[in-house]
Amino acid sequence: MRVHVEPQQRPLQGAITVPGDKSISHRAALLAALADGTSRIHRYNPGADTRSTLACLEKLGVTHILQDDVLTVHGASTWQEPTDVLNAGNSGTTMRMLLGLLAGRDFFSVLTGDASLRERPMARVVLPLKRMGADIRGRQQGNLSPLAITGKPLLGMDYHLPVASAQVKSALLWAGLFAQGTTRVSEPHPSRDHTERLLAHAGLGIERTPSHVEIRGGRAPASFCLEVPGDPSSAAFFITAACIVPGSELLVQDVGLNPTRLGFLEVLKRMGAKIQLQVHQEEPEPVGNILVQARALTGTTIKRHEVPLLIDELPVLAVAGAMASGTLAMEGIGELRHKESDRLQGIVDLLHALGGRARVCGDNLLVTESSLKGSLLHAHGDHRMAMTAAVAALAAQGPTTICGCECVNVSHPAFFHELASLGVKVSC
Repeated sequence: MRVHVEPQQRPLQGAITVPGDKSISHRAALLAALADGTSRIHRYNPGADTRSTLACLEKLGVTHILQDDVLTVHGASTWQEPTDVLNAGNSGTTMRMLLGLLAGRDFFSVLTGDASLRERPMARVVLPLKRMGADIRGRQQGNLSPLAITGKPLLGMDYHLPVASAQVKSALLWAGLFAQGTTRVSEPHPSRDHTERLLAHAGLGIERTPSHVEIRGGRAPASFCLEVPGDPSSAAFFITAACIVPGSELLVQDVGLNPTRLGFLEVLKRMGAKIQLQVHQEEPEPVGNILVQARALTGTTIKRHEVPLLIDELPVLAVAGAMASGTLAMEGIGELRHKESDRLQGIVDLLHALGGRARVCGDNLLVTESSLKGSLLHAHGDHRMAMTAAVAALAAQGPTTICGCECVNVSHPAFFHELASLGVKVSC
């Protein structure tokens, strides 16, 4: 699907909502599948990734109904051995978290995904699970899927993550539910804590400090109800767009305000954007509104320790850097090479295609103030790169065509419709 985006000549003004948080939706569905009883999850994310999680759960004998955006899950503490391969599609979250949940089950299962996911590294999850006693085999010594899991009794352990990762931390906590003893996970810097919050919401006592979380095995979660907040990573594209289109004022309503997801807002504020938070709920997840007003932006430096809190927003922040005076430096962002596409190279290619200035230095990226011109861009099957391209197009001189935009269905199927609702000229 090709989408044509015209430069934005008028300020972006109005109020929008974004889909339910993708990270929370995955986790809530998995937790509900473990609970005895019926759980209801409102505002379940409508994307293809979260549907991959549901498809895998169905093959594991978990029944559910998704009507509009309300997911009803009839959980079961005992899952059945799947008669077919579990296909996670394009969803790394689905694959990594199911690895943790399946490692301690007393049956055999196989996890695979699409061509992109089959090339994404899994060793960071597989190796610590093996230390707990898991039997997981796959290509390149278990680094690449398909991955075959022969369920084994697991032992809790104390594990220090070499690099902060919410997905790895979550996979180990899921495994810890089925392990003997206590599983403790420490990380060098904070990462997303949605799993911990949901475990507590479902009545599972966990111990948390700023540096570690631990859980005791052998307990089942209680069924629950949950309203999923709007996805801040989806909101980031609209917020950045409002920051780079002069005179804009945008209100994003009912969005998640978890501090571990708002690193991108802190960067934009450092660059000069005026951003206000209006919190109206604290538990189990902070929820509220984000009001953003455009201001002239100035480059800044994103430090390595900040990256886990804004990993998904780095591509669109690079666009803000191109429109800011001076230079935006991003340090230690090599992880972007292992996403749905090589996003590190993708950012550089996208900005170069628009006449922007960006260069990679090892695992660092430097983006310099640029004058962008409309061009032909490619999403390369990556939803976040497609949406980043659309934001960049707003600030370019002349129209931009983006190829392969069907990939936005992974997380935000209505993205271009929402953009058009703000007065952007978008056509397919």
